[in-house]
Amino acid sequence: MSQTTPVRLLRLLSLLQRHRDWTGGELAQRLDVTTRTIRRDVDRLRELGYPVHAVMGPVGGYRLGAGAALPPLLLDDDEAVAVTLGLRAGATGDVAGLEEASLRALTKVEQVLPARLRHRVDALRGAVVAMPPRYDPGPPVGADSLTAISAAVRAAETLRFDYRSHTGDESRRSVEPHRIAHWSHRWYLVGWDTDRGDWRTFRVDRMSLRTPNGPRFTHRPPPDGDVVAYLRRTMGFAMWPYRSVLRVHVPAEDLAGRIEGIVTPIDEHTCRLEMGSDSYALVALVVGMLDVEFEVESPPELAAHLRALAERFTRAANPG
Repeated sequence: MSQTTPVRLLRLLSLLQRHRDWTGGELAQRLDVTTRTIRRDVDRLRELGYPVHAVMGPVGGYRLGAGAALPPLLLDDDEAVAVTLGLRAGATGDVAGLEEASLRALTKVEQVLPARLRHRVDALRGAVVAMPPRYDPGPPVGADSLTAISAAVRAAETLRFDYRSHTGDESRRSVEPHRIAHWSHRWYLVGWDTDRGDWRTFRVDRMSLRTPNGPRFTHRPPPDGDVVAYLRRTMGFAMWPYRSVLRVHVPAEDLAGRIEGIVTPIDEHTCRLEMGSDSYALVALVVGMLDVEFEVESPPELAAHLRALAERFTRAANPG
C-alpha cells in the first residue's frame, strides 16, 4: 500500500457511510482515481471487516451494509460531539441497564477525541446543567423492555403483558403495539387494545411482558391521524382529574408553543384552549402567565375558583 492509500481508504469509507449507493465511476471521480483502484480499495475495506456489498443494476455500484460485528466507525466533528453528549445523557438517563454500557462507550470515545473536539465537549459539559424533574418520574425502564417492545412494533407482533394501573389494579392485556413515546421522563406504549377494541396508552414501567408474543397483525392507521396529536389529546387533557375549557381572545397561532394543551381556532381572533391539570389553582397560574383575555366555558368549578381568587387578590391590592 502506498503512503496515500490509508488517507484514500478513510475518504472512501466516509463516502460509503452516507447510506447511499455509489457507482464505481462516482467514487473514482470523488477520489480522483481509476475504477480499478476503487475495486482494490473496496477489497481492502472488506479485509478490514467492513461489509461493502456490490449493488446490482445497469451500472453496478457499492453499498456499505451491516456486518456480523461492528467495525470501526468514521465520524465527522459534529457527529463525534453528538455521540459523546448522547452517551453522557445515556449514562444518567431514564433507561435502566444502559448506564454502565454508556460509561464504557463514553470512555472509549473520549480517549480518541482530538483536542479540538474535546475542548468543545468540555465547554458544553461545563455550561449545561441538568435540572431534576419536578415530580418523581417513577422507576426507570429496562433497556430489555424497550428493545422487546420496539421489536414487536417492527415485526407487527401482538404484545401480551400484565399491567398495573395508577390505582394499583392489575389486568392482563393483549395489544397491537404502534409506537413508543418518551414524554416528561417517562416511556409510554401506544397501541390497539384487542380486548377493548380501542387505542390505549400504557406506561412501560408498569408493564410486565409475557412471552412469547401473540399473533402477527397489520398496522392500523395512527390514532387521530397522528400519534403526537393523539397523545396531546389523551395524555395532555383527558387523563387529568381537572379538565378545563377556555375561550381565549387571541389567534390560535399566538398560543402555539406557549402552553401544554389543545388549541383549536374558533375564528381569526379567538381560539379554544383545553387544559388538563392536577388542580384549578394550576390552571389559574398558567392562564395568568399568558396575560390574555379569556372566558371559562367549563367547568363551573373553575369559574368559582377564579372568582374567589380575584376577591383575594383585590383584598391584597387594597389593604385596610
